[in-house]
Amino acid sequence: MKRAEEMLLLENQLCFPLYAVSRMVTQLYTPLLDELDLTYPQYLVLLVLWEHGHQTVGEIGAHLALESNTLTPLLKRMEEKDLIQRVRSLHDERKMMISLTRRGKQMENKAVCIPQALIAGMQDSSLTEREITTFRRTLMKIMSVLQTGPAVAV
Repeated sequence: MKRAEEMLLLENQLCFPLYAVSRMVTQLYTPLLDELDLTYPQYLVLLVLWEHGHQTVGEIGAHLALESNTLTPLLKRMEEKDLIQRVRSLHDERKMMISLTRRGKQMENKAVCIPQALIAGMQDSSLTEREITTFRRTLMKIMSVLQTGPAVAV
């Protein structure tokens, strides 16, 4: 067990490497997404819609761990770019249905190379594709635990 003063060293924090790597990986996406005139959050919304088809704002938020007040302005900008269409649900007018436009569907063909390009950009002699895949699986497990499990007690 570490001494109390060691617990507060930056190198002993889980949050810092996750935060730093998240920022760095997002930066790797930037030139790939710039070619498609997409931001990273717009890309994430498109990934959800390409995989699941039309969704409510709440369903997209659940997939991305985002609140509707964060998604709404993002979705409005995507609608202005003719990537998605927002329509009130016929069954429940409180819900907004989000679906891909023709342009949004066509974007999938242009984006299909992004995941492999990103992995290729991360690899070097000390980091393999298998390690990246294992790390992603571990992160997904952590995310699942944090979404469904108990909060940390202080």
